[in-house]
Amino acid sequence: MKNNIKKLTLSAMFIAIGIVLPFFTGQIKEIGNMLLPMHIPVFLCGLICGWEYGGVVGFILPLMRSMMFGMPPIFPNAIAMSVELMTYGLVAGALYSSSKWQCVIALYRSLITAMIAGRIVWGMTEVMLLGVGGSGFTWKAFLSGALLNSIPGIIIQLILIPAIMVALNRTGLVKFRKAEQKRSADV
Repeated sequence: MKNNIKKLTLSAMFIAIGIVLPFFTGQIKEIGNMLLPMHIPVFLCGLICGWEYGGVVGFILPLMRSMMFGMPPIFPNAIAMSVELMTYGLVAGALYSSSKWQCVIALYRSLITAMIAGRIVWGMTEVMLLGVGGSGFTWKAFLSGALLNSIPGIIIQLILIPAIMVALNRTGLVKFRKAEQKRSADV
């Protein structure tokens, strides 16, 4: 019970951070698309609280922010982002929590896999919302939105998130787990 309250509190904090971070990009869509400020708290929530919480925070955050501030626009951006960010939280949290060792290597493996899965899900959602080709969603739009425009944000995430997790491990707030600890915890 105490652990659930801690995870709920942390999830609420990650939602608050996700609502505030985009203000640092000046609410400018192009800068937000490059730096991806809402992705960071979702990844952290999935890694720290687990896949269930990361998935819920990822799904709620873009929709809540859209309703509160009109950014991202609800259709198609916030809807597609909510599915994308939900995938980030789910995949990163599930892979990291099931890793034999929780360490920097497991963090990178979880982050990169979640980034790939999330971008694929985002593209599929955009196709469902907009259709394919013509005035709909194109291969060029996918490459641009999922990769080319996102490179600065991806680099920031791959540097910042492991750095935060290592700092939290050093302070004892989040512990990296070794294989022996997992087996003894399972017994």
